[in-house]
Amino acid sequence: MKTILHATVAAAALMSITFGAQAADLPMAPSYQPAAAPVVVQQVYNWTGFYVGVNGGGAWGNQDPLNIITNRFDGLSTGISGGLFGGTVGAQMQMAHVVMGLEADLDWASITGSSVITPTVGGALPAFGSFNAKTNIDWESTVRARVGYASDNWLFYGTGGLALLGAKTTLTAPSGAALCGGVLANCSGTSRQAGLALGAGLEYGFTPALSAKFEYLYISAVSLSVSHNNEIRAGLNYRFGGM
Repeated sequence: MKTILHATVAAAALMSITFGAQAADLPMAPSYQPAAAPVVVQQVYNWTGFYVGVNGGGAWGNQDPLNIITNRFDGLSTGISGGLFGGTVGAQMQMAHVVMGLEADLDWASITGSSVITPTVGGALPAFGSFNAKTNIDWESTVRARVGYASDNWLFYGTGGLALLGAKTTLTAPSGAALCGGVLANCSGTSRQAGLALGAGLEYGFTPALSAKFEYLYISAVSLSVSHNNEIRAGLNYRFGGM
């Protein structure tokens, strides 16, 4: 009896050791781990690149047309106003939040004005009697630097540079006859006025390449006549090399 009991105990111990060894060889069940969330990389808007565009707007100001024929000191001027439309080219580079660039434009314009004026010498003595003066700026061009602050898709900038205007002035007598000959040798003529353009604006990027701008420019230009223009412009630019 004792022999059978001892054999039974020995068999049970052997089976325990065998199954324990087999269980140790089995792979462990993997512990549950939630899937890692995808890393989202935020795209930063980049204003760097070359661009082309269109622009247009309105202008108002004044011009002294009689300086094409005489040096006077009366400060007489004619009010002018009208519209303009043209093309733009430029290039700029962004460094952190600072954007610097160069922009040029050429615009067709119809900025006109007319008045009946009586020029004087020194503001007191009549010079030549009364005249009808009509002036027209039919084109203009500027080349300007732009320096701005970029806040993602928004760009706030100041601008300044050179301006060139094409202006034509015609003088007639109150009866409508042209004033040519004598002292008033040139009663009509076209001049190119050179000067400065200063302004500020903001631009918004709709896509990595397409942006729209709104700006104000003050242009003061002089040749034998003097023009002072205020301009409000809107524009659309397409940029090459943006991200």
